[in-house]
Amino acid sequence: MKILVPAKRVIDYNVKVRVKSDGSGVELANVKMSMNPFDEIAIEEALRIRESGRASEVIVVSIGPSQASETIRSGLAMGADRGVLVRCDSPVEPLAVAKILKKIVEKEKPLLVILGKQAIDDDCNQTGQMLAGLLGWGQATFASRIVVVDEKVEVTREVDGGLQVLTLSLPAVITTDLRLNEPRYASLPNIMKAKKKPIDECLPEDIGVDISPRLRVLKTSEPALRSAGVKVKTISELVEKLRNEAGVLQ
Repeated sequence: MKILVPAKRVIDYNVKVRVKSDGSGVELANVKMSMNPFDEIAIEEALRIRESGRASEVIVVSIGPSQASETIRSGLAMGADRGVLVRCDSPVEPLAVAKILKKIVEKEKPLLVILGKQAIDDDCNQTGQMLAGLLGWGQATFASRIVVVDEKVEVTREVDGGLQVLTLSLPAVITTDLRLNEPRYASLPNIMKAKKKPIDECLPEDIGVDISPRLRVLKTSEPALRSAGVKVKTISELVEKLRNEAGVLQ
């Protein structure tokens, strides 16, 4: 079977995000970009399933500017077989992403779509659920363990009360949590091989998807700076400050 893995190009998690002076968004010029960490985990899991003999091909899909091909190359260097780039220079909202992925799924016909539970730039946590709804497939979110057996997949997912185990019939959509695995590092030979692996490219209009925004961002601002803390000498002084200054205690 084929496994499809969407991968988003985001600001690297080690970079401090800065807001533009006019409040129109965050600064992207000369900022280091990388693959969304949750999507990297999804690629790693897809590769492990393929290496176990349960899948024949892993396809990485990215939606974004032409530079997003670098994100796909990172996935190919990890071991994915080929990539698909849907090129668009403007930001794409989760619903439009889900519609694009639905078209890719209909073309590629994978039995499993694995993607990160959320992207670290917007933290929407919507695309996987929307994609499953549009496809009419079963879904399992926040996966911490995935086991494929015949025509079914067993997913252990993290919930507030502990762990929940679901058994899904294929095809299915799964979103990954941080504790699912530890992504591998790409070796130098695989990085060189990735340069020769194919990446198909298309535009949203080529596959009949309208990516016009449905939301309008009014303003982007940095969070307020935290005030400095104070040290207290006694428990009674701590209780007094919590009651009178912080308003925590009544």
